[in-house]
Amino acid sequence: MKFKHTLLAAAMTLLAPLAQAQTPQPFRIGALVDMSGVYSAHGGPGMVTAVQMAVEDFGGKVLGRPIEVLSANYQNKVDIAAARAREWYDRDDVQMIIESTDSAAALALQRLGVEKKRITLFAGSASSALTNAECSPYGVHYVYDTYALSHGTGLAVTKAGGDSWFFITADYAFGHALEKDTAEVVTQNGGKVLGQVRAPLNTPDFSSFLLQAQASKAKVVGLANAGTDTQNSVRQANEFGITQGGQKLATLLVFLHDIKGLGLQAAQGLQFTDGFYWDYNDETRAFAKRFYERHKGMPSMVQAGAYSATMHYLKAITAAASTEPDAIMAKMRATPVNDFFAKNGVIRADGRMVHDMYLAEAKKPSESKSDWDLLKINAVIPGDKAYRPLSESQCPLVKKPS
Repeated sequence: MKFKHTLLAAAMTLLAPLAQAQTPQPFRIGALVDMSGVYSAHGGPGMVTAVQMAVEDFGGKVLGRPIEVLSANYQNKVDIAAARAREWYDRDDVQMIIESTDSAAALALQRLGVEKKRITLFAGSASSALTNAECSPYGVHYVYDTYALSHGTGLAVTKAGGDSWFFITADYAFGHALEKDTAEVVTQNGGKVLGQVRAPLNTPDFSSFLLQAQASKAKVVGLANAGTDTQNSVRQANEFGITQGGQKLATLLVFLHDIKGLGLQAAQGLQFTDGFYWDYNDETRAFAKRFYERHKGMPSMVQAGAYSATMHYLKAITAAASTEPDAIMAKMRATPVNDFFAKNGVIRADGRMVHDMYLAEAKKPSESKSDWDLLKINAVIPGDKAYRPLSESQCPLVKKPS
């Protein structure tokens, strides 16, 4: 009997490596988000949900390997974002990171992606530098950027008579880029920038900044901020009588959840550029319904874009029959994006996913028929008009005519 037990133990020892070899290693992707801070409502847990939905809809496996989604809260801090990404790459063999909302962290992730030769999908950060001077062969800027925001909202407001501007700007890479891109649009169309002031991220009190804007006598107060910073500055601008005094607010980056947080009484009439609206057509409504069942809220453009970007990435792996980043990127660029998020979207050499954008407006309370019936789409901005033309690009990956 003892001999049989010894033989059995020996056999199990020999078979263990074979069993392990037959179990495929998980294919890991990471979602790096703001879970509880200023940008958490339009990225955050909802973006992780969107990525998980895409993985489930794809079938949960790619090239025979189970897909595992890791997620982390980077707390809107560049050092935490970079450290977590490096840990994922080095310890967990994460193959792709998708991020939500923070341009400074996104630029750090872009550089790390080049170093590690790993693909990064930017679903929420805004700086157009990601596809301009800081472009990467492994980075895809998917949903929107500061160039599109400025050429949507900034151009519309300036052409409507808003020819003098004062900016209240979030004091980091995103805000600086958005102010710069919008100021260029204003001046190119005959307007003037009368001044600007920089506000720290997550500012609770905008009174001193709003007083400076009011004193400037500019026709337009441009809010180059986002998330709860936008909500706070709009609320306080109403309290200070900015719009009642004749000045117009230009909210340069607004999300669906900002309008929800403000309420239509305060938000009505705000015009802004958006990359997705849940109630735009039957396809967007179908996705939104499924998302709402999981998240108990309608998807922002970041959350919808994260689903689309993840699905496009996974399909490219299958088409390439490879997990090698260069092969995947080649398929992603060669394959148009056609889903509920974008029609005939194209990923250019600079990493910009070009798709139509929308000029949106917050409804009046009397126009809303339900809790999430918040916006109306006033115009479609074609992708080739929304994004920086390659002829103006500083991206070294873009071939310039000799």
